[in-house]
Amino acid sequence: MAGTSKGEHRTGLLNGFAAYGMWGLVPLFWPLLKPAGAVEILAHRMVWSAVFVAAALLFVRRWAWAGQLLRQPRRLGLVAVAAAVITVNWGVYIWAVNSGHVVEASLGYFINPLVTIAMGVLLLKERLRPVQWAAVATGFAAVVVLTVGYGRPPWISLCLAFSFATYGLVKKKVALGGVESLAAETAMQFLPALGYLLWLVAHGGSSFVDDGPGHATLLASTGLVTALPLVCFGAAAIRVPLSTLGLLQYLAPVFQFLLGIFYFHEAMPPERWAGFGLVWLALVLLTGDALRSARRGARALKESGGVPAAVPGSPVAAGNAAATGTAVAAGAALATGAVAAGPEAESLASAPGPDPEVATP
Repeated sequence: MAGTSKGEHRTGLLNGFAAYGMWGLVPLFWPLLKPAGAVEILAHRMVWSAVFVAAALLFVRRWAWAGQLLRQPRRLGLVAVAAAVITVNWGVYIWAVNSGHVVEASLGYFINPLVTIAMGVLLLKERLRPVQWAAVATGFAAVVVLTVGYGRPPWISLCLAFSFATYGLVKKKVALGGVESLAAETAMQFLPALGYLLWLVAHGGSSFVDDGPGHATLLASTGLVTALPLVCFGAAAIRVPLSTLGLLQYLAPVFQFLLGIFYFHEAMPPERWAGFGLVWLALVLLTGDALRSARRGARALKESGGVPAAVPGSPVAAGNAAATGTAVAAGAALATGAVAAGPEAESLASAPGPDPEVATP
């Protein structure tokens, strides 16, 4: 980023490492919340995240967008769809971690860029370049191999990847800033989640009430665990190039993958290694193609002295993808960081308008 001092760049990198590191290590947190079940944890995460985001909005005094949103039923409906989809994503991730499927959950965030591109082809009739076709085909082959290895489709990975890809496409249509979007979604989640928690209390099934103040504090901290990495991500996003954030994004699923193997001691027979290897090959193909396109776009900019036509996969195309919801360009951008991606990333520093594409475990 032109004009950014070395000190600012260093601060941005540290915040980027902190954000993606926390998202990568979050599988260590959810087991601490037992004996609460996945649904109770999910409900607490919704409630406390809404509380934290509301406090953040009060602090920065940004509420004008809410009135505008309420006067636009179509956008409000899209926010409701986004809230429903991210609820599925959060719930499946929490359940997967606490049920011993950390490795399979990490796979979902590895394959997310490929799923985003595939959805663009299937739903939006977008066209791919040959290398992108090869990446998607390799990803499909990986799913077949993993289906054989698991003895079933890797449904956790697919659910996480497809739910987030759908979430991203819907959010591009809504075009709200990061903190505003998260506030709107958690506001819709708040009452159902609170109602469920009150129902648990009434029926004597609430671990928040029954398991002591320490456990209650941990459940309340789900809002902080959701929001703190977002603050670090926002600090990084305004200080370092998004291409750098794109490289950092792979820290999160890599950390989760390593935790699954070495900390949770999940099995990795040869066929699963083969499936993961195919996924990583697909990401290398996709990333390499997008970087080449970005370099072509940069050369065109330098030669013309102005703004070139968007090259799919370039930062220009990524900006267009954010504005129009183009899934192929967004998927390529996810792989390179032209659109920043990472588990749970919603930039608290973003201004109203299309926000970075992000993943959310």
